[in-house]
Amino acid sequence: MDGASPNFIYEPHPEHPGWHSWRLRDDTLFNAQVMGEMLVRTESGKCRLRMFPARKHQNLLGMIHGAVTLGLIDISMFAALRTLSSGDAGGSVTLELSTQFIGAGQPDRPLDAVVEILRETRRLLFARGEVVQGDNLVAGFTGIVRKASEK
Repeated sequence: MDGASPNFIYEPHPEHPGWHSWRLRDDTLFNAQVMGEMLVRTESGKCRLRMFPARKHQNLLGMIHGAVTLGLIDISMFAALRTLSSGDAGGSVTLELSTQFIGAGQPDRPLDAVVEILRETRRLLFARGEVVQGDNLVAGFTGIVRKASEK
């Protein structure tokens, strides 16, 4: 996959060797405004999307808010579409997302969504993955993405 895209910036990150930036070209949208900086890389046929929790991502218990975890999961499926297949994440939409919250995300270290593609058809991508912090399992998920219409 090359880095050229009308919607995304995907380029090697100068401060994180082996990682690429994963951001929308329009930084006024959800990804930048809510999630903050995100990095992506592929490893063993999977896509790993990383975010860096900040105070704004915490709930009243001082843990990562479930909505932030869901946001990371949703974005990770599009990162997988872009990095593991030939799909264009721009214009694609989430059809289904099933999440099991297993543990609390801690605010003091990166939060990763690790995604694999189970099956891909002309119009759909079936994915599953986990949200982790090191060895700590935060959530498991499966999802379906409808790919952007061919032009």
